[in-house]
Amino acid sequence: MISLLASNPLAFFIVFPGLLLAIAVHEFAHAFIADKLGDPTPRYQGRVTLNPLAHLDPIGTLAILLTRFGWGKPVPFDPYNLKDPVRDTALISIAGPISNIVMASVLALVLRLGLIGPMWINAGLFQVLVINIVLAIFNLIPVAPLDGSKIITAFLPRTTAIEYEQFMSRYGIIVLLFLIFPFGGVSPATLLIWPVIEFIVNVLV
Repeated sequence: MISLLASNPLAFFIVFPGLLLAIAVHEFAHAFIADKLGDPTPRYQGRVTLNPLAHLDPIGTLAILLTRFGWGKPVPFDPYNLKDPVRDTALISIAGPISNIVMASVLALVLRLGLIGPMWINAGLFQVLVINIVLAIFNLIPVAPLDGSKIITAFLPRTTAIEYEQFMSRYGIIVLLFLIFPFGGVSPATLLIWPVIEFIVNVLV
């Protein structure tokens, strides 16, 4: 991201705020659905808001600036406040990726209708669109602490789900680091999700 600031400052001031907004929308969606499903924890912690400052992690934001890869503050929720903890946890988790798909769809509509004229703005908005798709699909990978790990447990038999959660609590971070490490310049996660990302981008734009 710093390199983008040096090479194209105008694009930076679209893409960087757009990325921060994408993270904020993602985390807000988690908080909003948890609140609607009966858990007041996110509201008590001030997370049911679109204000990016409530959702940004300082180290994660710095990582975005330096590497284009970062993270926001996870939204805490208490499963014991939910009527159906397994189902509702999956709904809370999938809300984040869905919110980014919706945000990307809105940007695609703006680009298709040509509502914004200057080419450099459109190029920046296209990058933000892609960022939202990447954020959505990456988070659907079923590895803790990503959203996909909580979604998949809703579809597994109870015994298998417990074993899966135990495995992920111990080794999830290791598996995730393996997936994002660039072997030969390309990470296994990129090879896994990029065809899906390209497909969705092509459908939208």
